[in-house]
Amino acid sequence: MERKPYVPPRLTAYDPDNVPEWLNLIRQGMLTGARIPPIYTTVVDQNRKFVAVSKSFSELVGYEIEELIGTRYDHLTALNTADIPTTYNLFSRLGYTHGLWMLVHRTGYHILIRYESWLRPDKNIQSNIELERTIV
Repeated sequence: MERKPYVPPRLTAYDPDNVPEWLNLIRQGMLTGARIPPIYTTVVDQNRKFVAVSKSFSELVGYEIEELIGTRYDHLTALNTADIPTTYNLFSRLGYTHGLWMLVHRTGYHILIRYESWLRPDKNIQSNIELERTIV
């Protein structure tokens, strides 16, 4: 098999009439208001009880916000996910952590999340969460 000769790439000025199809799809999504994944946010006190949760988080786990406030975070954590007291003690010393966590939806299916948590000045823990996948 014969190799094709090397052709150096051509650098040309941006031509809006000659763009790749994938770029047009991104543009269309941005202009039509494509759905952006929700931001799931929680605030937990030093006793691991929810102080505040975003509406999107309450919908993710299948509870109303009012039901979650005052509930321990442990009740939404899947068994064998982590040693929760050890994780929280380490976090309280470091003031920041991130990783994967398995939550349990009200109906029982598991939700794998990626979280980033930090200690706020009021000593509560705020977490921003991304959905990794749901496991039925």
